[in-house]
Amino acid sequence: MVDVQGVNERIIKEFRGRNGVVGGHFEGAQLLLLHTVGRRTGGERVNPLVYAVDGDGYLVCGSARGAEKDPAWVGNVAAMPEVIIEVGDRILRATPTVVTHASPEWERLYGIWSAYWTESEYYETRTSRKFPIVRLEPVASAG
Repeated sequence: MVDVQGVNERIIKEFRGRNGVVGGHFEGAQLLLLHTVGRRTGGERVNPLVYAVDGDGYLVCGSARGAEKDPAWVGNVAAMPEVIIEVGDRILRATPTVVTHASPEWERLYGIWSAYWTESEYYETRTSRKFPIVRLEPVASAG
């Protein structure tokens, strides 16, 4: 079993040490760090996520590598009016919008993200659920 927390911690450290550039499996990929607050714990969470661009916004996907349930960060984001994201060497405040497959916008947004991150095809084979897309619209620099 993969130690997801350990892997994420290594990716976060590399991301911050190299201004958003990460090697290994994510070599050449666009990654951002999403800061959320746990709904139950109130603790800060940071998740490295592959993103695609949609206009001025960033699209991230709650694929959880094809797990049967949405990742916890999706629920945390849904409960937050604003989040912090790290993109390259920038720290931004952003308004999140969770878009599910029930929304007419989902197909377009998921199409953009999955065209960028083609591993999504493999993730889709592992579950019957449709992955939520979160659109992150920057509102200002956070620092």
